[in-house]
Amino acid sequence: MDDFLDKLPQMDLMRSEKMTLVQLIIPVESAHRCVTYLGELGLLQFRDLNADKSPFQRTFANQVKRCGEMSRKLRFFKDQIDKAGLRCSPRHELEPYIELGDLERQLADHEHEVLEMNSNSEKLRQTYNELLEFKIVLQKANGFLVSSNAHATGDETELHEGTYSNNGFIETSSLLEQEMRPEPLNQSGLRFISGIINKDKLLRFERMLFRATRGNMLFNQTPSDEEIMDPSTSEMVEKIVFVVFFSGEQARTKILKICEAFGANCYPVPEDTTKQRQLTREVLSRLSDLEATLDAGTRHRNDALNAVGYSLTKWMTTVRREKAVYDTLNMLNFDVTKKCLVGEGWCPTFAKTQIHEVLQRATFDSNSQVGVIFHIMQAVESPPTYFRTNKLTNAFQEIIDAYGVARYQEANPAVYSVVTYPFLFAVMFGDWGHGLCLLLGALYLLTRERKLSSQKLGSFMEMLFGGRYVILLMALFSIYCGLIYNEFFSVPFHVFGGSAYKCRDTTCSDAYTVGLVKYRDPYPFGVDPSWRGSRSELPYLNSLKMKMSILLGIAQMNLGLILSFFNARFFGSSLDIRYQFIPQMIFLNSLFGYLSLLIIIKWCTGSQADLYHVMIYMFLSPTEELGENELFWGQRPLQILLLLMAFIAVPWMLFPKPFALRKIHMERFQGRTYGVLGTSEVDLDVEPGSARGHQEEEFNFSEIFVHQLIHSIEFVLGSVSNTASYLRLWALSLAHSELSTVFYEKVLLLAWGYENILIRLIGLVVFAFATAFILLMMETLSAFLHALRLHWVEFMGKFFHGDGYKFKPFSFALVSNDDE
Repeated sequence: MDDFLDKLPQMDLMRSEKMTLVQLIIPVESAHRCVTYLGELGLLQFRDLNADKSPFQRTFANQVKRCGEMSRKLRFFKDQIDKAGLRCSPRHELEPYIELGDLERQLADHEHEVLEMNSNSEKLRQTYNELLEFKIVLQKANGFLVSSNAHATGDETELHEGTYSNNGFIETSSLLEQEMRPEPLNQSGLRFISGIINKDKLLRFERMLFRATRGNMLFNQTPSDEEIMDPSTSEMVEKIVFVVFFSGEQARTKILKICEAFGANCYPVPEDTTKQRQLTREVLSRLSDLEATLDAGTRHRNDALNAVGYSLTKWMTTVRREKAVYDTLNMLNFDVTKKCLVGEGWCPTFAKTQIHEVLQRATFDSNSQVGVIFHIMQAVESPPTYFRTNKLTNAFQEIIDAYGVARYQEANPAVYSVVTYPFLFAVMFGDWGHGLCLLLGALYLLTRERKLSSQKLGSFMEMLFGGRYVILLMALFSIYCGLIYNEFFSVPFHVFGGSAYKCRDTTCSDAYTVGLVKYRDPYPFGVDPSWRGSRSELPYLNSLKMKMSILLGIAQMNLGLILSFFNARFFGSSLDIRYQFIPQMIFLNSLFGYLSLLIIIKWCTGSQADLYHVMIYMFLSPTEELGENELFWGQRPLQILLLLMAFIAVPWMLFPKPFALRKIHMERFQGRTYGVLGTSEVDLDVEPGSARGHQEEEFNFSEIFVHQLIHSIEFVLGSVSNTASYLRLWALSLAHSELSTVFYEKVLLLAWGYENILIRLIGLVVFAFATAFILLMMETLSAFLHALRLHWVEFMGKFFHGDGYKFKPFSFALVSNDDE
């Protein structure tokens, strides 16, 4: 048997790539170029040899800081370009390589220029806004000051009537006329302050004025006819012009302080109408000049940003790569005496030649007199896990990795999930009409693959695009299972010929009311369409799908156990084969494998035996005669034998392995057995390839025995619960079918029974939306998650440890845009 297994070809896809721990001794003058070339190759994962040092204590901390500062400047330029609404496409012509120091100086110059232009523009905008507000105040406040009638018009707020005169409102008007005269006012005369304030602050502003002056003021307001841009936020703000009439110097001081606190801008308005007109003309003239200056400044600033934008993408890539290079160099040990950097890392075994060639090319290009020393080290820890994937297998690998990264060289469930995952999904989703809809969606993603891969997608669309091949396979398997179930939006079709059944009575109008009689050979593929609508449709389909679910579940769980055998054999653990794999296979197949055999025999023979009765009384009364439930000769003694084997398998799983491990441990330390030191049987709870120092830990027999007890109980109970868990295939398939039938019969056919075209149209729209949002979205997600559960728990739980860690090579292609 071992000779036969040894002759089998290597399953490269099944296990992760073989990894090698290598050491690099790089001269200082070629270190940067070597790491850059290795980043372009992307097949070496460096180990951090300076993990005990803080980022500021590392050798190239200053270079990393410089790159971070340049990244900040580039983000600043990008924000400025986006804020200005510019679209700067990168130049297609080949640009010369720019050194990091030259780029740093260019970025500093560009930043200084842009900041200076921004500062000037902000000052000009502030001046422009002030002049614009002054113009609005001159125009609006004039209406309150022309005559005494202005107090009775507009939006006037009189807070205290007796403030301005003891003799009533008429004397108040005469005081205002006195204020309008050119003679100087005495200390008790009526004054005013005019200004402008944000609309959202107006109510609080007015209330504060009332309280501060104790009501001794007159507040007038009117909205400005145009919005004003806030320089800090570049948003248009609605403002209100106000005029406050008051008396006394103390009130004036309070009002000015309140205006300052609320951000209200106050502007002096002359009392003379001629001066107002003259001042308005001057303000309009200055506004016109400022508009021209602002436009010219904006054009100049946009030209400067465009000049940066043409090279922005390339500069961001350059800085990102340089920062990644210096971050990697900080992981190496710096030997001052030998003028070299010492690094260690993991690489796939197949990549050793490529890495060696890259290092030689880097030495030559850097004109170094000393070459890079590249040699293989003895591994003292578990290597990372690396699977080479393509566009098809990558999505399935990500699904498996979401549960846990495979242990180094452990069997990879993703290889089998490429087929089993979409198939189990299709068993629950089977409808070839819905499958065609999924296929159209997958084909859309595939035909636009090149365009969508270059676009920035939303999270949901990115997830769909990443799983486009998963959707494609799910659609194809759904069409296949839908043809087996003979369901097209729940409607059966005679796709593969006529039905094998006809009406029992010649007077019946169809084959669904009186009964069916088989009169010809069975329907060649899938379920006969005549079952749809018959009295025995539900019992027949329930029985078919339930038994099929059990068969599929037992088959997949057996596959998981077989993979555990190959894992144990690969790692040289004969104990796991003898005391774990064999009893588990016996227990599972003595009970549920036997049930699967009975299902197949019953299907082939057409027997009427009750399998529920057979399995129950196999435990309760194993010696009792089966009677009409006997499916084959010798069934009763076979059941007794299988039951005894299942009972024997439980202690077989529990007791031998802990005692065998204890014996091996004792023999090893007594010096009588050295040959077992190289096997993983001694590596108790240690990852393959781990350091031998870990094996010298104290042997705790009780802990190992309890662990084995838990594992055995979990498998015994899990065999029952996992088999029952596969019945979700039957339940979800039935639910999907019945839901489709309800939408078809109770929505579409019901609406089609009316002669009104509007009712038919409404029924068609409701049916389409129900199909799209419930059956194609919610049901797809439900079947997807249930298939995920069956793989993660029922299948992978039989052999998958998932305690490894991913191979993360230093690669420029993997450096994200946010890696700062």
